[in-house]
Amino acid sequence: MLHRRVFLTLSMAVACLAAYPLSAIAADRFITVASTTSTENSGLFRHLLPLFQQDTGIEVRVVAVGTGQAIELAQRGDADVLFVHHKPSEEKFIAEGFGVARFDVMYNDFVVVGPRADPAGVKGLTDVAVALAQVAAKQATFVSRGDDSGTHKLELSLWKTAGVGVAAASGTWYREAGASMGATLNTASGLDAYSLTDRGTWISFKNRGNLLILVEGDSRLFNQYGVMLVHPKKHPHVKTADGQTFIDWLLSDKGQQAIAAFRIEGEQAFFPNARKTGS
Repeated sequence: MLHRRVFLTLSMAVACLAAYPLSAIAADRFITVASTTSTENSGLFRHLLPLFQQDTGIEVRVVAVGTGQAIELAQRGDADVLFVHHKPSEEKFIAEGFGVARFDVMYNDFVVVGPRADPAGVKGLTDVAVALAQVAAKQATFVSRGDDSGTHKLELSLWKTAGVGVAAASGTWYREAGASMGATLNTASGLDAYSLTDRGTWISFKNRGNLLILVEGDSRLFNQYGVMLVHPKKHPHVKTADGQTFIDWLLSDKGQQAIAAFRIEGEQAFFPNARKTGS
């Protein structure tokens, strides 16, 4: 009788496993990617990630925050892959041993947007430092992300180039939103203010109000994205194989073609430029 009960128990267990959906088992295979709000807000990940999962069976769970916060997540081992856009910070991340190698993936650019009335008179300028200096001289309202994101880091370096100390102006004409790019643009739209934004988020932004692109084309507005595997020597729990599979897919011809194919309102938002060797 005992043998019969054991047999029935085992049979029921096998039947339950057989009935359990394979898709549910596959869903347990995932990686966590710490990335920027621009890749999320633009819709790029909604385009890319289903294609990657279809090819590999690996789900990607994205934590979309500013670049500074994304790097902190990766440093703590709370992500398997880091995908951001501030090269100096990325190279520091690698140099300090938190990442295995850094790879270029794609680029777009930043633009300065502002009100149609353009009180600082910057429309059409191609020198972004001159444009920002004029914004400061007119004390025209400027909304900064103020969140240690890649966009914020670039913006601060541009103010420095323009010879403007924005810290002293904080809370006056210079407003710090402490928010994502989309939320910052919403604030700028409500205040008829100037702001710096990546083009991908701008193209997808619907609440433009009176805002227009006023300054673009300066080489200092180039916006490069890089991807890195979090180093398993720092955090042994990192899903090294699946994380590297994601990186390899992004750098592959198929991944690069998928990035190039992504459109917002018919406009290409990101331009693939993968380097197959790390930096």
